[in-house]
Amino acid sequence: MSHNPTLIFLPMLVVVALTFVAFVRMAVARTGIIKSMDPDYYRAHIGPPEPESARAAVRHYDNLFELPTLFYAACLTAFVVAVVGRWTLIFAWGYVAARVVQSLIHMTYNNPAHRGGAFVLGILFTLALWINLAVSIFARL
Repeated sequence: MSHNPTLIFLPMLVVVALTFVAFVRMAVARTGIIKSMDPDYYRAHIGPPEPESARAAVRHYDNLFELPTLFYAACLTAFVVAVVGRWTLIFAWGYVAARVVQSLIHMTYNNPAHRGGAFVLGILFTLALWINLAVSIFARL
């Protein structure tokens, strides 16, 4: 069954939107505490650390530039080499679901065990996405 290859951009757009939401959350968290912090702190991040809520928001935002880069690369590669199929989309959407759950946990009750489970699931979906991509590419050789 053939799929419209541009469908691969939909899960990517969700992760991009999540990244912007995380940025706004981080900015709001920092804005809320900036008056209680030494303004020089933000020059080199030296001094007493930010409160936990702000640090969690910053770490969450930073996380969206780690594993998601492999996700984006896989999606773009699948599109460029024209191997966007059913499994590619299933694995991409699986990653998105895991990433959204991880983000919701991180930005709410922040239980590392629950967040870690979602993170591992996201890694597995990303690995499956890359394996599917490799198999599809090698099948064309």
